Amino acid sequence: MKLASAKLARVSGTLSLAVLAAIVSQYAVADDAGWYVGGNVGQSRAKIDDERITKNILGAGFTSVTISDDDRDIGYKLFAGYQFNKYFALEGGYFNLGKFGYTATTVPAGTLNGTIRLQGLNLDAVGLWPITEKFSAFGRLGANYAEAKDSFVGTGAVVVTNPNPSKRDTNIKFGLGLQYAFTESTAMRLEAERYVINDAVGNRGDIDLISLGLVYRFGAKKPAPAPEPVVVAAAPAPAPEVVAPPPEPVVVAPRPVPKKVSFSADSLFDFDKASVKPAGKQELDQFAADLQGSKYEVITVTGHSDRIGTHKYNMKLSTQRAESVKAYLVESAGIPADKITTVGVDGAEPVTKPGDCENDKPGKSASKALIACLQPDRRVEVEVDAVKVAK
Repeated sequence: MKLASAKLARVSGTLSLAVLAAIVSQYAVADDAGWYVGGNVGQSRAKIDDERITKNILGAGFTSVTISDDDRDIGYKLFAGYQFNKYFALEGGYFNLGKFGYTATTVPAGTLNGTIRLQGLNLDAVGLWPITEKFSAFGRLGANYAEAKDSFVGTGAVVVTNPNPSKRDTNIKFGLGLQYAFTESTAMRLEAERYVINDAVGNRGDIDLISLGLVYRFGAKKPAPAPEPVVVAAAPAPAPEVVAPPPEPVVVAPRPVPKKVSFSADSLFDFDKASVKPAGKQELDQFAADLQGSKYEVITVTGHSDRIGTHKYNMKLSTQRAESVKAYLVESAGIPADKITTVGVDGAEPVTKPGDCENDKPGKSASKALIACLQPDRRVEVEVDAVKVAK
């Protein structure tokens, strides 16, 4: 931090952690939105302006000055935030940048010791950039409200007229960082930040903080436990018996088996969700019942999205929905998992045609009317290949 005179600030007291309130957007992605808390610790560093301190002391009548600096310390911060979607969050908290100082030795004989402590509150807008499923980069821009209290002590020929100046002021802060998610709930951050600070003697300077920290996210979904294996005892072998010749076989017409069934995504899932809801389970149970007594080579489950939204997000949601239908058919209907394949399609095979819906143009926002009109495109198709009737 640049100090334009021989005075440095020192902060006393503790500031309370900010309480952050945010309004949740109705268009936020449910899988990414939520509250989180965390903390960082690392090295803070100030730039002390020795040249200007020397000029001020020499200007007061001294003939020589030697300065030694203490410009590094341990800093930390505590924070809470709300992530609206995978690209944006609002974050606030408490920071303590540590203690910095210098000692000036003068001729005529004397010393001037100055120290400063810095702590305060901040509120930042955080922009997120997902790089992979677990790894992301982020940048922040916000405001810090810092309190500074200085302490100056003179000996010998040095006389201090104002030993304890103080200042509270609001300035900007900004930074960059990287984040790695260990699980849905916990992540690690590495970031570099710069705090613009008023040093209580009329000067503004920069304090840099390079820190490492942990983040805990509330409400993250936990993986469902694997079902325990069911052990069924083998039935005892029946005693041999004399069996009469079998009667003439009776020819029975084979039961018709569905070749391809299309389910509306709105009937199977809630909007922007990938978990099968109770009404959707009933439809899948009926489909599984229709397959009883049949043999087949493979069942293909294809999730389709509409053309609203980004390609990456639509592919993720449609694939997750196909996987959810597969998981339910395996768990509830007893269909072998290796008989089912899943595919996600990003609106590339729509049921609707261009011109069917109003305002369906590039750049137009997704109105409720457009979402409703594109409902037929949001679907899950289940196709049974190489059907063979069991004998």
